[in-house]
Amino acid sequence: MIEPAKFVLFAGVSWALIIAPGPDMLYVITRGMAHGRRAGIVSAIGVICGILVHTMAAAFGMTLIFQTSASAFLMVKYLGAIYLIYLGIKAWQDKSTFSLQPSSARTSSRSLFWQGVLSNVLNPKIAVFFLAFLPQFVDRESSQVTLQMAILGLTFAFFGLCFLAAVGYFAGAVGAWLTNQPRYTKSFRWLTGGILVRLGTRLALSE
Repeated sequence: MIEPAKFVLFAGVSWALIIAPGPDMLYVITRGMAHGRRAGIVSAIGVICGILVHTMAAAFGMTLIFQTSASAFLMVKYLGAIYLIYLGIKAWQDKSTFSLQPSSARTSSRSLFWQGVLSNVLNPKIAVFFLAFLPQFVDRESSQVTLQMAILGLTFAFFGLCFLAAVGYFAGAVGAWLTNQPRYTKSFRWLTGGILVRLGTRLALSE
C-alpha cells in the first residue's frame, strides 16, 4: 500500500494545488455568484466528479491515449474550449443570470452539475496532469499500483470537494447580495461570461 510518508507529502502537495487560484475555482465562483449558494456547491460537486473521471482514468491507464495521440488530445481540448466559450456567451445573453428563483432550483442544479462535470472532462490537460502526478506517490514495485492511484485520486477529489464547496457557498452569498443591488448585476453578468470565455480561450490556445 501507500507509504505513510508519501501519503503525507501527497496530501500537502494536493492542498497546495487545490487552494491555488485556477480554472476550477473561478468556475465555481462565477456559478455561485450567478445562481446562489446551492448552485455554487452543486457546481463544485460537478467539477469534482469531472476530476474523478480523470483520476480513475489515470489509475487504469486510459489517459495514455492523450500522450500517444496528438489528434485525440486536440479534439478533446477544442471541444472543451468551445463548451466553456459557449457557457460564457450564454451568460452574456441571459439577462436573468443573477435572478435567484427557487422555483427553477431543481432544473438549474441538474444543469449546473453537468456543466461542471463537462468543464473538466473535456479538458485533456487535466487527464495528462493526473497521469503524471499520481504515479509519483505510489510504490511502483507493488502489485497494487492501480489501487494506490485510485486511492490517491479519491483523496485528491475529497480535498477538492471540501475546498470548492466552501468557495461555492461563500460565492453564493455574494450572489445573494447582488440580487439586492440591481445596478451591479449587469456588470457581474458580463464579468461571469468574460471569465468563462477567457477560460475557454486559454484552453484552446494552450500547448
